[in-house]
Amino acid sequence: MAGRRSRDQSLTPELLLRAYSIGLFPMADAADDPEIFWVEPEMRGIIPLDEFHVSKSLLKTIRKKPFDIRFDTAFDRVVEKCAEEVDNRPSTWINLTIRDLYGALHRLGHAHSVEAWEGDELVGGLYGVSLGSAFFGESMFSRRTDASKICLVHLVERLKERGFTLLDTQFTTEHLKTFGAVDVPKEAYGVLLDKAMESETVEF
Repeated sequence: MAGRRSRDQSLTPELLLRAYSIGLFPMADAADDPEIFWVEPEMRGIIPLDEFHVSKSLLKTIRKKPFDIRFDTAFDRVVEKCAEEVDNRPSTWINLTIRDLYGALHRLGHAHSVEAWEGDELVGGLYGVSLGSAFFGESMFSRRTDASKICLVHLVERLKERGFTLLDTQFTTEHLKTFGAVDVPKEAYGVLLDKAMESETVEF
């Protein structure tokens, strides 16, 4: 994978969008590390939208509507929650540079959040970047059972409804594989990405 590091203050939201359009995304080693590095995995995680599937038990939970699902009402808070250190994730790659950049992307209409609310409490969510007909998932968090999973289901429903063609998860995890996530070689991913970038930007 690519690993060029940068503290360049000229790193802009526009440059970040350009990076996504050619298959790169940024990460940091730790929340207190000011550097970011560009990543281009040899194997890329995606969820084919037409192969997305939900377990019967999760469908049963969704029907009970345990959370109020909202879009783009608390983007910065979702990023903040994703960056928090918790028992099952004692460290994070989301540093201040990344928070600022994605906040700027959100204000430009290219970064979005899906949120699970329990009353006035934000208990789960995810965020990512939209460009062309692609959505690049960045991170998710959950403070209640199934909260982030339910957000993912609502994300996919929205992407299908609005004509997105690519859901990029960057990497696959056992959690994402239960929904149909697969690894594709960099070259095959590039074909999917080019097709998505040829599309006019789909409204999220």
